[in-house]
Amino acid sequence: MSSVPVGHQGARVDITQRPALALNGWFGVIVVAVCAAAIAYLVTHGTGWLWLPILVAALVLSALVVVPPGQTQVVQFFGRYVGTVSRSGFWWVLPLTIRRQVSIRVRNFETNRLKVNDADGNPLDISAIVVWQVADTARSTYAVDDYVNFVTVQAESALRHVANTHPYDAAEGEGTSLRGSTDVVAGELAAEVAQRVAVAGVEIVEVRISHLAYAQEIAQAMLRRQQANAVVAARSRIVEGAVGMVEMALARLAEHDIVDLDEERKAAMVSNLLVVLCGDQPPSPVVNAGSLYS
Repeated sequence: MSSVPVGHQGARVDITQRPALALNGWFGVIVVAVCAAAIAYLVTHGTGWLWLPILVAALVLSALVVVPPGQTQVVQFFGRYVGTVSRSGFWWVLPLTIRRQVSIRVRNFETNRLKVNDADGNPLDISAIVVWQVADTARSTYAVDDYVNFVTVQAESALRHVANTHPYDAAEGEGTSLRGSTDVVAGELAAEVAQRVAVAGVEIVEVRISHLAYAQEIAQAMLRRQQANAVVAARSRIVEGAVGMVEMALARLAEHDIVDLDEERKAAMVSNLLVVLCGDQPPSPVVNAGSLYS
């Protein structure tokens, strides 16, 4: 997806990668060997055409290139892009050209630790790891000034935008959040970065959040809030379980006709069981040696 200029009639470099004309480099070596033999012959016989094989040999030698695996050579002839040598090996290209090596290997970097506000306005410290690769060497060379710096800046800008659209933590687990919906956020972030860097001929392989935390000035307050939420959730679960156990105890007593309790004693029993089951400290048992109603 290519981005569209906004607010100005931006001059765009409308160019895409295409293969350059390249012959096997050993043909060039053979031509140089023939030129060397011709130079030796002309020196021996003293003719005036010595400059011709020297010129041909120099042009051929200047056009020989070695392309390692994972690298390409972008070929420019007098200011015009003529193609890219993307196959690894030893090649003989057009003479009098300027060649620029561009890596198509998969790269990765970690963004700076940015301070942003989430959707709720809470300040966060966040960073991400971006895995990327050059897909169009012509665009990466001619469409932007420095494609490595371009990817870095655009990745940080996209990270800020995505972090601003989601809360750090969703209330009661509803909706997406930076902490709870990591896969969803990573997908949105990858799509955002990919759209921004498409003009530079770069493809995004993966983007993942590597660091996420509240900013230092509110970290303690947010920690206390999280602890309070955890305590409330734990208490709710304990009360829910205790009520179920009390219901089961009363049902078992009634089912087996162990003891017949009136409403007042049932209420007292329920109260005692809830105190025992929901208390923070272990209860101290008290043995009642008298009557149940005394």
